Amino acid sequence: MTDQPLHFLPDLPEQEILDALNAAPGNEVKSGKLASSESSSALAVNAFGWFLKRPEALPPLPRLAAAWPAREVRLEAELRFPWSGGRHPWLDAVIVTDTHLIGIESKRYEPFRPRKKGPGFSDAYDRPVWGDAMTAFCSVRDELKAGSLRYKSLDAPQLVKHAFGLRSAVHREGGPFQGLKPVLVYLYAEPRAWPDGRPVDASRLSTHRSECEHFIRRTAGDEVEFLTLDYVGLVKDWASGKDPGPTLHAGRLAKAFDIG
Repeated sequence: MTDQPLHFLPDLPEQEILDALNAAPGNEVKSGKLASSESSSALAVNAFGWFLKRPEALPPLPRLAAAWPAREVRLEAELRFPWSGGRHPWLDAVIVTDTHLIGIESKRYEPFRPRKKGPGFSDAYDRPVWGDAMTAFCSVRDELKAGSLRYKSLDAPQLVKHAFGLRSAVHREGGPFQGLKPVLVYLYAEPRAWPDGRPVDASRLSTHRSECEHFIRRTAGDEVEFLTLDYVGLVKDWASGKDPGPTLHAGRLAKAFDIG
């Protein structure tokens, strides 16, 4: 894909998607980032935007079939920590079922670029508000802060913060997600080439997969379940169902974003 004007795949609720993007702090639309040929947000909103008005049509995600059907799909959803002020996590998509709150963090080219030092953890994250069932995520937080744990491709601080946001949401008394099971799904693409034709370094792809597996092991058993999924698998799953709507959408998504 080359840089092009902002567009959406057919049969998507464009205004609802734009409203969600404009409400988020990333400034994806006005900045022009959404129209970039490397935009991760463009992939995510095109993938899940089709289900905004038809959540019941969303096929079950792998390993989460028992939680289905979906009753709500949101784009660019903020999950606030149990305090006011400061920055709070925004998920690319949120899926709500009768039993689960599923946050989607989507990546496209980001893991394969040179890593920039992103925002770390302020002292606020050390507050004892995460409960006794988040000790693994807290341990990862502490090791990342100390520098004893490092990832080359995986944005682990962001994932820890997302997990804290999901945990906060399901424990917020009177909130819309109270009592649901929190799950964080890390959904990533593995592009074969950059938009200018240069191949993506195969060693970076391998490192990223290894770091995903490491993060799964490090956070296993905590209240927030962490799962990984690649876009190739997602598109194949959507295309293999009996419902012609998601099947057609999956084919369009794969062609537009060179998935497969």
